[in-house]
Amino acid sequence: MRALKILFLLLIFTMATPAYAHQPVFLLDTDTSAANGPLLVDGTVSFAVRISFTKSGQTRAFRAGFQQGDQLSLQYLIVDKKPENVLKSSQLPTVTIISPTGQKVALQITERTKFYEPFGRTNYFYLSRYNGAAEAGIYSIVITSRVKSSITIAIGEREVQGQVERK
Repeated sequence: MRALKILFLLLIFTMATPAYAHQPVFLLDTDTSAANGPLLVDGTVSFAVRISFTKSGQTRAFRAGFQQGDQLSLQYLIVDKKPENVLKSSQLPTVTIISPTGQKVALQITERTKFYEPFGRTNYFYLSRYNGAAEAGIYSIVITSRVKSSITIAIGEREVQGQVERK
């Protein structure tokens, strides 16, 4: 009887464990500048920002808040399916990180590392990864298209509920 109770408790705890994944945020057509885009209140929280472009020259942007000493962790990803997985690096959108003091980092596409994301059951490619100590304040992430495409920017690593603010 005692073994049955333990098994029952283990089953309850297993079922109650939350499934963690990047929380999705979809950039809208109106998110054309960081000031107009959403604010991820805590940039250390795990978010997956999804961006779709219909033509070249479009810009989308969002902001993320950090405290002094926080880790800024950002990954540039594409889904492993056409048309994105056949685009050349020179055709994929540019991604620029702008710090609160105005320092700019343009992400360079340095890899095409395949990985499977089990929560969404999707194959992706890492194209670029950025890690560094954050300044205190609000960062802007600006994405500009070169052709019709869709990408994902994963930001943050803490798997807790995050807050997104829109104007």
